[in-house]
Amino acid sequence: MENITLLLGIVIVTALVFDFTNGFHDTANAMATTISTGALKPKTAVAMSAVLNLVGAFLSVEVAKTISGGIINEGGLKTEVIFAALVGAILWNLLTWLLGLPSSSSHALFGGLIGAAVMSMGWSSVNGGTVVTKVLLPAIAAPLVAGIAASLATRLTYRISSKTDEKATSKGYRAGQIASAGLVSLAHGTNDAQKTMGIITLALITGGVLNPGANPPMWVIVSAGVAIALGTYLGGWRIIRTMGKGLTELAPPQGFAAQSSAATAILASSHIGFSLSTTQVCSGAVMGAGLGRKGGVVRWSTATRMFVAWGLTLPAAGLVGAGAELLTKQGDWGVAATAALLVGGSAVIWSLSRREPVDHTNVTADEIGDSARDTEPAGVVTTAIAAVTPPPAGPLAAASLASVTAEPSEHTAPVADPARPATV
Repeated sequence: MENITLLLGIVIVTALVFDFTNGFHDTANAMATTISTGALKPKTAVAMSAVLNLVGAFLSVEVAKTISGGIINEGGLKTEVIFAALVGAILWNLLTWLLGLPSSSSHALFGGLIGAAVMSMGWSSVNGGTVVTKVLLPAIAAPLVAGIAASLATRLTYRISSKTDEKATSKGYRAGQIASAGLVSLAHGTNDAQKTMGIITLALITGGVLNPGANPPMWVIVSAGVAIALGTYLGGWRIIRTMGKGLTELAPPQGFAAQSSAATAILASSHIGFSLSTTQVCSGAVMGAGLGRKGGVVRWSTATRMFVAWGLTLPAAGLVGAGAELLTKQGDWGVAATAALLVGGSAVIWSLSRREPVDHTNVTADEIGDSARDTEPAGVVTTAIAAVTPPPAGPLAAASLASVTAEPSEHTAPVADPARPATV
């Protein structure tokens, strides 16, 4: 580390800041359903997710190697390019966090890196084949695979438990939700923490500290794991609230199926070296689980906002990264100006977020559920939910449905039925 220059040190710190934003941006992937169904309290959920993200960072380096030696040609790459790429990724992450949009931190990083590299060295600096096979194709295939798997798992789960007591099995499914949420967090660490490892390793290679093709040093793995864990612990409540406001209606069996399917897809991709978007995978799994239940409702207005954010992430972060690289090419004053713009832009976004703060005290399932139903066109979701009795059909399901509309009595508990679907 004695060969690290001031600029390289700034890039490493900026990469860890991105990793931190990645952590709180993606907490919803693992914990939105667990929090909304009441399986875990909000602070407990994010604490568990943070610890498992840290553990996951040590399990593999395949994704890190994809980024450090696959997407961009290392020859002629300057440290300033990586700095500009991180500026684009961080600002897009913060903007989508402010808006509560669960966009892809991974694609923000790739977009910033590609845009900055193209501005610096032209299109020949980008390995198009690697981008297509290890970024774009997984971005399309992984959510579909996770969604189909979650839908099939949901149908199988309801078929197996159709003759059992619904209230009794709901406790088991909540325990399964906690376990599967932990698996998603672990998988998130194996994939997303490695992206920062790859960027720092790439910076060390361009700075002459490491040889091309080298694996991330241990101090890089540790620092990246700690940064994403700290970001995760802060919660990312704004995005959790968005996912809780109305993507679909999930009961504990569906939440378990969705999280298990997402974790499997992420872990498999990390093993292969596919640097996919965990946000897209988890969202696809949630929608698949919602459609897997007979009469399941997906709020396509919320889903459409997510799809638009996904589509804009790569080009938007790329444009910001290209603009930042254009400024850094002007010399030391350009690098300083870019850093000032990053700090100033981040401060503005943070101050705007304070106008309507969101934290663990106002991100609960009850508050979210009421708000979500109010934002839908009159009668659309409410009528659909009231008309459909989640399987298994029978006296228990009828009683559960009646408890939604009936006043509490001596036979009806005043609290929500644990088997009642929660808004996610």
